[in-house]
Amino acid sequence: MEKLGKKEPALFLMNHSSFIDLEIAASVLYPRPFNIVCTSDGFVGKHWLMRQIGCIPTHKFAADLQLVRDMSYAVRTLHSSVLMFPEAGYSLDGTTTALPETLGGFVKLLGVPVVMIRTYGAFSRNPLYNNLKRRKVSVSADMEYMLSEEDVKTKSAKELNEILKNAFALDYWRWQQENHVEINESFRAEGMNRMLYKCAHCGKEGNMTAKDTAIRCDACGVIHTLTEEGFLRCENKKPRFTHIPDWFAWEREEVKKEILDGSYHLEVPVDICMMVDDYHVYSVGEGVLTHNIDGFHLVGCDGKLDYKQSPVASYSVNSDFYWYEIGDIICIGDSKTLYYCFPKTEQDVVAKTRLAAEELYKIKKNK
Repeated sequence: MEKLGKKEPALFLMNHSSFIDLEIAASVLYPRPFNIVCTSDGFVGKHWLMRQIGCIPTHKFAADLQLVRDMSYAVRTLHSSVLMFPEAGYSLDGTTTALPETLGGFVKLLGVPVVMIRTYGAFSRNPLYNNLKRRKVSVSADMEYMLSEEDVKTKSAKELNEILKNAFALDYWRWQQENHVEINESFRAEGMNRMLYKCAHCGKEGNMTAKDTAIRCDACGVIHTLTEEGFLRCENKKPRFTHIPDWFAWEREEVKKEILDGSYHLEVPVDICMMVDDYHVYSVGEGVLTHNIDGFHLVGCDGKLDYKQSPVASYSVNSDFYWYEIGDIICIGDSKTLYYCFPKTEQDVVAKTRLAAEELYKIKKNK
């Protein structure tokens, strides 16, 4: 970090694995002045405070030209650094979340050095799937001076994208295993059915239940225990997966197959909230959210709401577990309006929807 001047503005990029990421960033960056790119719903109820501490609002997974202007103003006029979580969404399975294709071009546009902040232990300590229950895991972080101002100027957007993609290639389960970090809390597997929603043995969805230290398929009876070291141990059959990200990657491939053969279809009743400014999230009623090869379609509020979103509108979707300790959500929308959809079903659809949105985008863009 000696390469970066004490008062030199920089773009700090950080992996997004846990609800405590911002707390970590504040600790490692102090006393350097910096602005924070923050999801707009984080401003609700504390708009004045968030502005005062330098937060820049944006809508996740929506084109936002104002964000570009605000960040440029921060580094060029205020001579302040900017902290950004380019993955936008929290990691669901403990690995890297998709990065936007526009990131390299944006880095060139900003024209300042790029520093990477990597956290270790944050996901293990406070994973989203586990309803943010904290475990006794030590957390650390390091910073890497990744790109100089000259690098940013001379490298192409494509080259920058490749560098950033490699920098964000992280696997928190593997980190736990290789560093022999033991998590012995009795609730460590609770909520795992949110990400491991499809049985790897019988192939059925919506029958996975997770309690205490185990996850079970209620359709075929297969039981996996999450060991203290972060491995999966199959208790009553030959294991297909011992590494959670491998199971999740298999689910992604299964979703892709459904998209390609035309069978992928989500249709779920939802409670709907809307956000049209940075001050309030409004509960507006009930509806039905549909997702298929044509994208998202949300109808509701006694026929007053009818919103469609193309599958190429965004490279991913804001699917979150335990959103603000309220419930799991699928959030769609644009730079003006966001629709927060809370599925009213016992099946776990949030993770699959994110996987489907990402695979649909890639398939449609490559046609």
